[in-house]
Amino acid sequence: MTKNVNRRNFMTEAAVSGMALASLKAQVANDKPALLGGKSIRKKPFPSWPVVAETDEKAVAAVARSARWGRFPGGNVDRFEEKFRSLIGAKYCVATNSGTSGLITSLGALGIGAGDEVIVAPYTWIASVNCVLIYGAMPVFVDTDLETFQIDARKIEAAITDRTVAILPVHIGGNPCDMDTIMAVADKHKLPVVEDACQSHLSEWRGRKVGTFGTTGVFSFQSSKNLTAGEGGALLTADVELYDRCWSFHTNGRRKTSTAPDFTYDTRGANLRMTEFQAALLMVQMTRLEDQTKIREQNAHYLTSLLREIPGIVPARMYEGCTRNGYHLYCFRYRKEQFADLSRDKFLKALAAEGIGASSGYPPLNKDKFLADTFSTRGFQRTYGKRALAEWHERNQCPQNDKLCEEAVWLYQTRLLGERADMDQIAEAIRRIQKYDGELARV
Repeated sequence: MTKNVNRRNFMTEAAVSGMALASLKAQVANDKPALLGGKSIRKKPFPSWPVVAETDEKAVAAVARSARWGRFPGGNVDRFEEKFRSLIGAKYCVATNSGTSGLITSLGALGIGAGDEVIVAPYTWIASVNCVLIYGAMPVFVDTDLETFQIDARKIEAAITDRTVAILPVHIGGNPCDMDTIMAVADKHKLPVVEDACQSHLSEWRGRKVGTFGTTGVFSFQSSKNLTAGEGGALLTADVELYDRCWSFHTNGRRKTSTAPDFTYDTRGANLRMTEFQAALLMVQMTRLEDQTKIREQNAHYLTSLLREIPGIVPARMYEGCTRNGYHLYCFRYRKEQFADLSRDKFLKALAAEGIGASSGYPPLNKDKFLADTFSTRGFQRTYGKRALAEWHERNQCPQNDKLCEEAVWLYQTRLLGERADMDQIAEAIRRIQKYDGELARV
């Protein structure tokens, strides 16, 4: 009898132990990164973009039915300019068909041309440089502040020469540049500032919205932007004479008061006008912008509190003067030495396997081959000469930007539009990857 009881006890204990072992193995398997055979942390997709509601459909349909699709006096574009000007706190607004067109209009109205130099950032979208090159002018790159991802304003003055005619800072990802330093340098050297605020809707420096500090400020409404109509842009200024020149430039040099039979022109220019469709969409999208921005801010601040606790993950710092970050991008640096030298590409691949897509961001723009190709063209060779072009490469080394381009990771703004639990999952995925970094590095 005792033997039977002991045997039953033994069998029961063995079964329980087996179940516990199986449970432990399952737990270990579930704890493993998806790239190593574990289960993905996130199955649900992040919020889609753009947000489309019935009001958007009605706005577009109303324009279609009107049969007035191009810009006309008193139409949607005029109304949008007034609403956007008021929202940002600017005196004047010119709506354009893209942010790039806004930059081109700004530089064109300022008279930028061949032989000029414009101070630019190396960590930016190519449009910030193409708008300079299109005039035959020379972009001069100033190195990046590694901690903020922004142009290092302390290095701008050293890059100024007798050819410098403008400074074009970029508020990357919605995080404002050091506008105190930039404007002080610009004022000292009497240089116009063209703020590239294309990624920075509702961002603020010392309680004032970016895009209102410079001679002009330019915004984009391209598909990925926090305020979007698929394409579109806006140029802001406080200078009425410059406003008139910009308005004329964006409509092939015609003055604002021109009527159809009037074939007189005030300046060079191009057809860079916004359509009535874009303006109608933007006015509806604007009604959601503030609430969406608050959600991004709250989630970004919480995510930063989590990521700061993970060795090797360094969220982008904001300058003291930044009173609001628009968070078009959530940026951090990935220090692979804290992840068993797991490459950034492999880190991003492991993160994507957990259901959290991210980007490695921009490459070093100042080293892109297209610049050498552009400088080898007949016009640049004649304007600057071989010696000056050869010296340009030495002048435009940006070692801090090179390092940033090796370490940067972006989370797009839609990642911040969900719930706080989504931020927990992002941090959990990164911690899981770090826990198994050695194994992942060998995969």
